Amino acid sequence: MIPKLDEYRKRVKITSDNNIKPGLAAIEHAMELLGSPQDNVRTIHVAGTNGKGSTIRFMESILLEAGLSTGVFTSPAMIDIHDQIRLDGENCSEEELTKSFQTMKAAGLDGLLTDFELLTAAAFVTFDRVQPDVVLIECGMGGRFDSTNVITPVVSVIPSIAIDHVGFLGDTIEEIAWHKAGIVKKGIPAVCGQLSEEAARVIKEIAKETESPLYLYGQDFWMNEESPEQFHGSEIIELPSRKMKGPHQANNAAVAIEALLHSGVSLPCEAIQSGIAKAQLAYRFEEVAPNLFFDGAHNPAAAKMLTSTIQQQFPGETVDFVIGMMGNKDVKATLDELIPVAHSFTFLDFNVPGAASAEVLYNQCSFGNKKVKNNNMLFKCNSKDLNKKKIVSGSLYLLNSLRSHII
Repeated sequence: MIPKLDEYRKRVKITSDNNIKPGLAAIEHAMELLGSPQDNVRTIHVAGTNGKGSTIRFMESILLEAGLSTGVFTSPAMIDIHDQIRLDGENCSEEELTKSFQTMKAAGLDGLLTDFELLTAAAFVTFDRVQPDVVLIECGMGGRFDSTNVITPVVSVIPSIAIDHVGFLGDTIEEIAWHKAGIVKKGIPAVCGQLSEEAARVIKEIAKETESPLYLYGQDFWMNEESPEQFHGSEIIELPSRKMKGPHQANNAAVAIEALLHSGVSLPCEAIQSGIAKAQLAYRFEEVAPNLFFDGAHNPAAAKMLTSTIQQQFPGETVDFVIGMMGNKDVKATLDELIPVAHSFTFLDFNVPGAASAEVLYNQCSFGNKKVKNNNMLFKCNSKDLNKKKIVSGSLYLLNSLRSHII
């Protein structure tokens, strides 16, 4: 589901398939018809289970602070299709996106692609036309057979690897790591975040096969989280306080810095420092109202990171969780990771295809203080709420639907 994609398909009379079809044959053919726009820009490719969006945001912020122009392609949408393609930190305009869809129609792409492949093609067409200095590309799912994997980047980036999308990527860390490592290209540097032994073993094997220089968090670079924070890697850089909180964001920030240092782009130290300090991403431990936080932790690994962030930011406190999740996620394991910092759980229904019902979530939760509640009138942020912290988490679709309820 890509919000507002239909508007552009109808406008230029182009069709696509809403099913997921892993594989590169269709998108490679489409790129040939378009004249290989993906080859005309400097790209950095990012795959992984968690941390992709944050790592990209850190890199985007640093590049903009250095005075460079940027293009970014991410998924899923926060609001709609326009925020999935960004230019210089701003959502792609209707005018730019219309031009790209018209180009795809003229090239003969009608009926050839899935929805996500069509959007991927639109991103490459847009970046080719605008020509940003650096383009940051996030894999939609996996990596090896993801439609974004038609590029030869200047550096490949994998912030984390954990169990997710088991129906498509496999049910072991090794299988999932094999998919993610598919973005590693021959002779191209690869930068990876903190990985399990199983994942690191797979990444090392593929880096050796592709003769790719490999840089691993904790071995080749790391973040000293003392105050002030200090990055150690290809350079040593003292950093100011981050807006994006949590130990996992220190990992993501370090991955972003190391990746850019291997990208061939010249970056002043001051741009790195200010870029890390200023970077902010919606729904990553975002305080949207006093003591009300939105965080899109939707799998066990992300929930574990959220728990660590809560313990770091609110030592000794427990919080009220409001949760809605998609039905294809490991619900029980995700909720179990949040229990150590939970005071209560409230489960919500939300109107998105594939969403798990609040009752299903309730039954999967092992915590005693839990309830199901209609989301109407949920967020009445008044004075009596200010001393109790509330964290809304799970699906990004839920967070989007609830944002307008905050008063």
